[in-house]
Amino acid sequence: MTGSPPTSTEPGDPSLKARAGRAVGWSVLSTISARFGTMAIGIVLARVLGPLEFGTYAVALVALLAMLSMNELGVSLAVVRWPDDPRRIVPTVTTMATASSLVACVAVMLAAPAFAEAMGNPAATGPVRVLGLSVLVNGIVSTSAALMQREFMQGRKAIVDQVDNWLGAVVSLVLALLGLGAMSLAVGRVCGSLAGGLLCVVFAPHRLRFGFDREVARRLLRFGIPLAGSSLVVFAAGYVDQILVGHLLGPVALGFYGIAFNLSGWPITVFSQPVRAVAPAAFARLQHDRPALNRAFLTTAGLLVGLTAPVCLLLSGSAPALIRFVYGAQWEPAAEVLVWLGVFASLRILSELMYDYLVVLERSRAVFGIQVLWLCAVAPAVYTGIQVGGLPGAPIALVAVSVLVVIPAYVYQVGRTGVGSLALLGRFLPGALTALAVFGASTLAVRVIPVDLLALAVAGLAGVGAAALYGYRNRHVLRSVKEAT
Repeated sequence: MTGSPPTSTEPGDPSLKARAGRAVGWSVLSTISARFGTMAIGIVLARVLGPLEFGTYAVALVALLAMLSMNELGVSLAVVRWPDDPRRIVPTVTTMATASSLVACVAVMLAAPAFAEAMGNPAATGPVRVLGLSVLVNGIVSTSAALMQREFMQGRKAIVDQVDNWLGAVVSLVLALLGLGAMSLAVGRVCGSLAGGLLCVVFAPHRLRFGFDREVARRLLRFGIPLAGSSLVVFAAGYVDQILVGHLLGPVALGFYGIAFNLSGWPITVFSQPVRAVAPAAFARLQHDRPALNRAFLTTAGLLVGLTAPVCLLLSGSAPALIRFVYGAQWEPAAEVLVWLGVFASLRILSELMYDYLVVLERSRAVFGIQVLWLCAVAPAVYTGIQVGGLPGAPIALVAVSVLVVIPAYVYQVGRTGVGSLALLGRFLPGALTALAVFGASTLAVRVIPVDLLALAVAGLAGVGAAALYGYRNRHVLRSVKEAT
């Protein structure tokens, strides 16, 4: 067989460290530029469409994310962590992923009316069906995306993401201004997915091929089905709040909730997701050197918490001024939700990193068990929270379940892999204390300063100052990471 030799997987391979470091850099740069560019368009869309149309789109987006959570049966991740040359399994993975995504796409089309009705918004049927096309696109290109992730091709992946985000946002904006309402967001998302998917296939290190090997398929199903089941549970646990808000309170409340949820996800998108795009592949290369893997995990966890938790709580503390200034007075009810979702976002970052770590170590049963535990706890908690406290009751319930159930369960399971629980908590503590200081300063600024822009400026300075202090106090850790990458 001709072609480039397999990539070195030695734990101490300096080229691995350099490529992983460059991949993280490209991921961060791509994510920040895409998010800041599309943020402006998103603000315009929110002001043009209003809470009701945004709520309608949120219903459709929940359906899309449900399908994506179990799309391609989780087999594409096998390409990332396959110990040998992945070209043997690529045709089978592509065939299985495409077939399963086609089935999921058809299921979306058929179930759209019933789902929209259950969410209290029959008008969402059309957007749900349009977004279902993204499920098929995702399945077809999933192998190409996995190959790019395996080879740390984040430079080219950055181009894919830019095209996907910008094209989708611009198409949505044009159609919204033409009066298409929630459908404009759905059409824009599909256009972005198609363009990004095409580039993903073009940029992948190996061409898109279909084929089928029964032996490979059996191995892929043994690996992928537990992950697909776990991902479905992860989706249900992660979006049960939006499902219940839409079902119990209606599309307008879901629109408020969706805006707050999107804002709270900023730290995750800008800081956590770029690291998660690289961490599984990097951890997988170190899985045969457990001490090195544990050190890499602890360092990554500490830095990630220190960077993201203060930003999350900055959003929480400045929520009222931020919502009024960015989206306008009509969106002000979203501020009560953002206060708690910012806290929850910081907890999500911790759990997602521990999730990735356990998946690399093939602790799929432990991961699945935690997700089932989370779902069993969060569904009744959110329902009760909404009934007692209305819209803000949902995120309060999320925070409570995460603190009392999910984080302790993850820390326990990670501790069983050889990472000391006290060592892990010790890495989390400095970032958590920094975040609490930022929350206090931003809350005080918003309450004392009557001008929203000035209050946000003061809160932002407090956040930047805290981040700078954290970086200075951890300069030796930052230096070691820089030298390693």
